[in-house]
Amino acid sequence: MPIDVARARAETPGCAETIHFNCAGAALPSSGVLQTQLDHLTLEARIGGYEAFNQEETRAEAVYTSIATMLGAQRSEIALATSNSSALHPFLYSIEFAPGDRILTTRTEYGANYVAYLHIASQTGAVVEVVPDNDVGEIDVAALEAMVDDRVKLITINHVPTNGGLVNPAAAIGRVANEHGILYLLDACQSAGQMPLDVAAIGCDALTATGRKFLRGPRGTGFLYVRQAVLETLHPPMIDHDAATWIDDDTYELQPDASRFESWERNWAAMLGLGRAVDEAMAWGLDDIQTRVTELAAALRTRLTEEVADAEVHDLGSQKCGIVTFSLGGRDLIEVNRSLQEEEIVISVQPMHSALLDTVGRDLPPLIRASVHYFNTHDELDALISALT
Repeated sequence: MPIDVARARAETPGCAETIHFNCAGAALPSSGVLQTQLDHLTLEARIGGYEAFNQEETRAEAVYTSIATMLGAQRSEIALATSNSSALHPFLYSIEFAPGDRILTTRTEYGANYVAYLHIASQTGAVVEVVPDNDVGEIDVAALEAMVDDRVKLITINHVPTNGGLVNPAAAIGRVANEHGILYLLDACQSAGQMPLDVAAIGCDALTATGRKFLRGPRGTGFLYVRQAVLETLHPPMIDHDAATWIDDDTYELQPDASRFESWERNWAAMLGLGRAVDEAMAWGLDDIQTRVTELAAALRTRLTEEVADAEVHDLGSQKCGIVTFSLGGRDLIEVNRSLQEEEIVISVQPMHSALLDTVGRDLPPLIRASVHYFNTHDELDALISALT
């Protein structure tokens, strides 16, 4: 059913303070997510951190269940993390690469991920190769399949890039990976919370996400999904006594589930807030969220093209999402951003290094990124267009 925008805004305190178009950076949390964190912090202050966790252990366990439900996964396949990168790296560095092994990725890959691939290549002799785009800017699935041989160890892509609104064909890539028995890692940090994610339908072996973006959760939260059959073959590069059981003087045993990728210490107030954010996203309905977000973003692209004389929209893809990127002729975007902030309109300016291959490959100018969510309104689009003109 359609999103009740008035209720969503009433439940989002920040909507009264600002026009927020930076949900791809950090979205506004709901009052429920905020209160969940405050309640736990208050409890910790009253009775102590360990004691607060012991009292709320059932709710803490429910965070895993909520994430698993959202992804169509098993609870045992979920690990909690402090960010997308801290979720992705333990999985990535668990893979035993050898000289000549190939890592296939996309031209729109995030800088944080790509430098990790380069680091692995420098340490192991593996090679990083970029799959070409198709004519609408998505990763070319036919080209990917043509590149597959017995040296391909990993296919790793972003579902949605950081610098544009396209949605990569994750399920089609999964079919290629599964047919050839290749590990498949999907970075869903920009798709989680703005569209449905079903790991079985996608066919990925691992998926990572952060809480702070479209899920509307706290900063300092994230999660990792690893398919059970795969995680049993991986030994994380670093472990502690939460990831493994100490058996005797010289023996330990890794946890049989995804907790082998976790560290013991974590901010449980934030993690409980993440669980609340996931529950709220599912309560709103991720199909309905996607419909609302896609409609708002499409309206913004049209209005930028038709009403702002020097605006050029740079989003690619046959399917587009809630991220809108555009340039403004030769204008100083840092100054534009500052001026918009004075009118309490929040956007972001994309640095070149966030998606270097795509920026250089398309010879992109500096970009503004406006990322909408279901709590935004057409009146707020009016305000942005008015400010830009």
